[in-house]
Amino acid sequence: MRPIVKAFFDAATNTVSYVVREPEGRCCAIIDSVLDFDQASGRTDTRSADAIIAWVRAEDMQVEWILESHVHADHLSAAPYLQDHLGGRIGIGDRITVVQDTFGKVFNEGTAFQRDGSQFDALFQEGDSFHIGQMRGDVLHTPGHTPACLTYVIGDAAFVGDTLFMPDFGTARCDFPGGSSSDLYQSIQKILSLPDETRIFVGHDYKAPGRDEFAWETSVAEQKARNIHVGAGRSQAEFCEMRDARDATLGMPKLILPSLQVNMRAGHMPEPDDHGDVMLKIPVNKI
Repeated sequence: MRPIVKAFFDAATNTVSYVVREPEGRCCAIIDSVLDFDQASGRTDTRSADAIIAWVRAEDMQVEWILESHVHADHLSAAPYLQDHLGGRIGIGDRITVVQDTFGKVFNEGTAFQRDGSQFDALFQEGDSFHIGQMRGDVLHTPGHTPACLTYVIGDAAFVGDTLFMPDFGTARCDFPGGSSSDLYQSIQKILSLPDETRIFVGHDYKAPGRDEFAWETSVAEQKARNIHVGAGRSQAEFCEMRDARDATLGMPKLILPSLQVNMRAGHMPEPDDHGDVMLKIPVNKI
C-alpha cells in the first residue's frame, strides 16, 4: 500500500510530525507529535497539536495509533493531549525501559516513577506489526541515537525518527546516554536494505547550507547514493570516526531537560506537588 502522508513542520524545534492515513478508508496514525513549550516562562501551548486535531477532524479521520519513534530530547510530546481529543493508542519501542532507568536516575525520580514502560499503551519489538485500518505497519528496532529508537515501515513509507536526516544533512548524533555510533551505522544499513523506492520521512530538518527550503521526504535510493555521512558505501569505521568527532563538538539541545522528563512518561507531566503545581527538575552537571 501507498499511505497518504500529511506533514506538520514545527519551526521552533525543526520537528516534523506526520499523520499517516489509509489510501482508501478513514483510519490514520500520528507520528512524533509536538507540545509547544516556552522554556523561559515554563508555559506550554497546544497550537501544534491543535493543527493536527483540526486537520484530522476536517478529513473525518479515525486515529488508531499515536506513535513515538523514540524519547525525544528536543521537543515535548503531545501524545496524551491528542489521545484525549482523538483517541488512539500510544506506542513506542520496548527499550523505553532502558531510557526510563537511565534518566530516572539522572532526574532522581525515586520509586514512584515506574520504569516498566507502563505509561504507554503498547511497547513494540523488532519484527512486530500493527494495523491502521486495513494498512499494515512493521517495526524495525533502529538504535544508535538512543537505545529505544524505532523505524515504522507503513506500506511504501518508512518513518525513521532521528536516525537519518535528509541526504544533504546526514545522520543523528549518538552522544546521549545509551547512544552508539556503531549501532547507528548498523541501524541505517537495516533501513537502507529496504527497497530503493521506499519513501523515507525524517523526524527533523535543519535546512542544510545551500538549500532554500525545508524538506522531509527522501528515498532509500537517494540516501544510499547521496547521504553525506553514510552514502556511497562509506564504511562503518569511517562513519564512526566522523560521527564521534562531530558529536564531541555539539552542545545539548535547548529543551533536553524538560523533554526527557515528559517524554519518558509518554508525554505526561510529572505528578503535581501538594499544592497542585507541576515542577520540572534541572539536574546540575549530570548530562
